[in-house]
Amino acid sequence: MTVSEDFRVEGHLIDSGIMSCVMDQIIALGGEFETLSFEVGRTNSDASVAVLRVRADTGKQLESILVAIQEHGAVACDSADAALAPAPADGVLPSDFYVTTNLETDVRLGGVWVRVANPEMDLGVRVSLDRASAEAIPMADVRRGDLYVVGHAGIRVHPQERPRQSHDFEFMSSAVSSERPKAHVITEVARILRQARAAGRAVIAVVGPAVVHTGAVEHLATLVERGFVTVLFAGNAVAVHDIESAMFGTSLGVALETGTPTPAGHQHHLRAINAVRRAGSISGAVEQGIVTEGLMHTLVRTGTPFVLAASIRDDGPLPDVITDVMVAQREMRAHCQNADVCLMLSTMLHSIATGNLLPATVTTICVDINPAVVTKLADRGSWQTIGIVTDVAPFLGLLAA
Repeated sequence: MTVSEDFRVEGHLIDSGIMSCVMDQIIALGGEFETLSFEVGRTNSDASVAVLRVRADTGKQLESILVAIQEHGAVACDSADAALAPAPADGVLPSDFYVTTNLETDVRLGGVWVRVANPEMDLGVRVSLDRASAEAIPMADVRRGDLYVVGHAGIRVHPQERPRQSHDFEFMSSAVSSERPKAHVITEVARILRQARAAGRAVIAVVGPAVVHTGAVEHLATLVERGFVTVLFAGNAVAVHDIESAMFGTSLGVALETGTPTPAGHQHHLRAINAVRRAGSISGAVEQGIVTEGLMHTLVRTGTPFVLAASIRDDGPLPDVITDVMVAQREMRAHCQNADVCLMLSTMLHSIATGNLLPATVTTICVDINPAVVTKLADRGSWQTIGIVTDVAPFLGLLAA
């Protein structure tokens, strides 16, 4: 081994598994480590501090190890200020720009650690030296000449740790399984929602059309009505079939009361779209008495904000649907940065899109009959997600109750 560097890791290193992750990453990438010091916290509330010397064959290999262990909170002992470079053009980040995670992150500017605002994965970090501030910025919003962090020097990431208080949803304790008992898990979700409502914090519901097709809309509308859901993300289909249900009693032409197709039912969603377009908006359809019940009716009546993002397969779409995906992403991002809890209900694509926008500190609960949806979320970086494998209708029924 020809190159080495000393790193410091601080936090609840043992009970949160952080130290094991750091050591495993070093070995997996072909490096070696030597523990120079390890001060273990005396109580469960005290942090531990470790200093490791990491050795590698080449500087490039050592850099790869740094990138890997940085996400677990490792910081070089001889930490320099973050390197900065100007954006060469609008929408273009400098070469070797630092790619953010969804974890709380600091950058070192003028010898001082500065917290990066609006943590979100896969962005760049824009720095204002005048204000000594840093902010995560999406590539589309980059402007020529702005300064961005490049490389990995002067970066400090704060890993998620196991909560000090024990409860059913301890950090990373819920594996994806259809065989876990659901009642106590749903009770815990209810507790989380009650806490969020009591504190006045935002709860996002990311909703797929299965919520309508399975007849679960009334339960979700109850949660909205009682203030347990404060923002809704969905696509055109959710709103369309909810309004179809309110106007015709069907969803995709299938009667919700009997579960049987109705004559000419395939036309109902198109007639619902047309009626709302004639009214000018969903709120206009509610005000004019065209839509008198359902989820969208409840959202309008309670003044609960919603973001409907378009898809290339949409019929219509409804006038409230945002057809520019970048505009929809910005609308969603603004709500995600203020969220405390996110419920993902039977929608893989919208769940993954929302997961990409959420800070890791947001309690994220994904409910889907397909366990692969939760696995995909974790694979794409939303590893804080708690997976509940079940049909969304009984879940929402029990949760509302």
